[in-house]
Amino acid sequence: MIFELDNVELYFKNKRILNGIYLKAETGKVTAILGSNGCGKSCLLNIAFGNLKPKYMLIRLDSKPLLKPLYTTKLVKYLPQYNFIPSGMKLSKVFKLFNLEWNTFIETFEGFSIYENEKFRTLSGGERRLIETYLILKSKSKIMILDEPFSHLSPIHIERVMQLISIEKEHKVVIISDHMYHHIIDASDAIYLLKNGTTKKIKNLKELEDYKYLSEGSL
Repeated sequence: MIFELDNVELYFKNKRILNGIYLKAETGKVTAILGSNGCGKSCLLNIAFGNLKPKYMLIRLDSKPLLKPLYTTKLVKYLPQYNFIPSGMKLSKVFKLFNLEWNTFIETFEGFSIYENEKFRTLSGGERRLIETYLILKSKSKIMILDEPFSHLSPIHIERVMQLISIEKEHKVVIISDHMYHHIIDASDAIYLLKNGTTKKIKNLKELEDYKYLSEGSL
């Protein structure tokens, strides 16, 4: 599957936030969006998902225009920056709702085995993030949109999530954004830099320094 987001224009009141955006992502690749804080990355992901309506945009799936919000197609799962699991829900119930096996999860994340009957709110911020990222990645949807999936995760959990992304991308479109650019660069197959309201396809990582996203010598 090929997902394209094209010609996005977004205004807040009279201020233009995004203009002329183009983004292409496809099955078998992780497509990353990098940019400084406040540049509009989360807005762009929300537009792609369909819960933020810009002045203008066009979405194409396999070159065919999509005339309704993406989330209505059941093709997509979206990991927002905020927690989406109800705080009082037990993890055992959460996994049943997502049709996922708890035992399969703890084969990779052994330290969570004691939490099966715990409520979501009892977990730390990083543990909650890990659970939600896992649920999104392991769902049967064909398009994954991940906003800050590495936030608050420990180094070992980041490593395992990156391994999971590498596996899942083989049969899914994965679009990802995170301020932890080293992990994004390592995990991605294609990178777009969002700067001054528009996107630039990065062909050489040195361009991230040239466009002043990274300081000289940081790569």
